[in-house]
Amino acid sequence: MALGMIEVYGFTTAIVVADKVAKSADVKVVAIDKNKPANADKVEVPLVMVVKFEGGASEVAAAMDAGVAEAEKRNLFITSKLISRQSE
Repeated sequence: MALGMIEVYGFTTAIVVADKVAKSADVKVVAIDKNKPANADKVEVPLVMVVKFEGGASEVAAAMDAGVAEAEKRNLFITSKLISRQSE
């Protein structure tokens, strides 16, 4: 079981990315977490969101590609990470 995480700016972007991830591969969205960055007063969108999803390694990689592309279209992508074997 692999874990994918995509960090974006804004609640709406996180929901759209989660939808894209869930529809693009056989993965399960397990959490959408929020953070307020320390420099929130200086950024355009003061809310950082992380979309977390699980599945097989290849499915998570495919879902991550789709989710990252969706966030990049909106210029609200921050970073992403794939952990291929969470149990280790």
